[in-house]
Amino acid sequence: MSSEVLAKSWGKPTVFKNDRDPMFGNGLVMTEGDEWVRHRHVITPAFNPTNLKVMAKLMVESTTNMLDNWTTLINSGKPEIDVEKEITTTAGEIIAKTSFGISYQSGQLVLQKLRALQMTLFMSNRFVGVPFSKFFFPKRTLEAKRLGKEIDQLFLSIITDRKKSMKAGKPSHDLLGLLLQGSTHVDSRLGKTLTPQQLVDECKTFFFGGHETTALAITWTLLLLATHPEWQTQLRDEIKEVVKDGEFDVNMLAGLKKMGWVLNEVLRLYPSSPNLQRQAREDIRVDDLTIPNGTNMWIDVVAMHHDPDLWGEDVNEFKPERFKGDMHGGCKHKMGYVPFGFGGRMCIGRNLMFMEYKVVLTLILSRFSFTLSPTYTHSPAILLSLRPKYGLPLRFQPL
Repeated sequence: MSSEVLAKSWGKPTVFKNDRDPMFGNGLVMTEGDEWVRHRHVITPAFNPTNLKVMAKLMVESTTNMLDNWTTLINSGKPEIDVEKEITTTAGEIIAKTSFGISYQSGQLVLQKLRALQMTLFMSNRFVGVPFSKFFFPKRTLEAKRLGKEIDQLFLSIITDRKKSMKAGKPSHDLLGLLLQGSTHVDSRLGKTLTPQQLVDECKTFFFGGHETTALAITWTLLLLATHPEWQTQLRDEIKEVVKDGEFDVNMLAGLKKMGWVLNEVLRLYPSSPNLQRQAREDIRVDDLTIPNGTNMWIDVVAMHHDPDLWGEDVNEFKPERFKGDMHGGCKHKMGYVPFGFGGRMCIGRNLMFMEYKVVLTLILSRFSFTLSPTYTHSPAILLSLRPKYGLPLRFQPL
């Protein structure tokens, strides 16, 4: 069976669409078929190289403000900082500015609501896919709907303000601007325009996905660098070699090869998306096995990334060098490493994530060394994403 046929034979499980509707609605993550093609066609231009370079300047600005605050705390005798909280807040500010052009205050409000929704949906024991399961937790179901509607209203307000600005002749080339252009111009090949609710759903999807994945990748990286100081040194030496004594420039990021290895290894050990789900849209024959139409498949990415049969006996060790010259890190199967999904639905924002990761990490390593706080408790938890349950306290020393 060809890969094209296989791709059309699988879709997003209905149970997960219903379960996550308050958070993602019918955005790019949940759409399928021609609808998905249309949404992706509208969104893709937001991630072209020119737009990414403009975004980089805002990333440097937000990160520098965060690090200046860290310096103030350290100088006042408070060297211990919960970087998970700090990085998540700054990543939210970055996505607010770069993709939606909204203020820090508005971005923080959206971020707070999304985090509350995430906790409501994924903190408690749940029965995903069980008929009428929403009636088992009526308070949680009502709270999720309430938060979902509040977030919708926030984005509708942001969209309305942006429409007024664009009508006044102020151009906009960020994600929201391109979404609005796509909602007013019909592509004859792709059909109808995006509705107001679809615009809101895409905003929710990208605000959450755009900050969560990057923030967690940086957070887990800081944990692993704190426990492997030799890699702090290697990355710092690479930064000095690439940046030299000049001013930091986004074009230099491609030269940070070892930092790319570290990112790949972090995403192997702590993938932001710990599992993937697919549902058979028809009976699918694989060798002698028939997978019935409607079957839900759960792909355990964490287990796959920690499988010694795929990676070898050092599978649980932090070894970024395994990705030197090998994009699959020496994995014995090309589909054994899937930090951004696979196939045509691979994460559209991965290049934005790569850039933000390198910008933030470069600025942190250029100003501080850090060690793990003795108060840290290692407890990775799945709350849709894989995150440190009790935060990540680190102790910083200015260089």
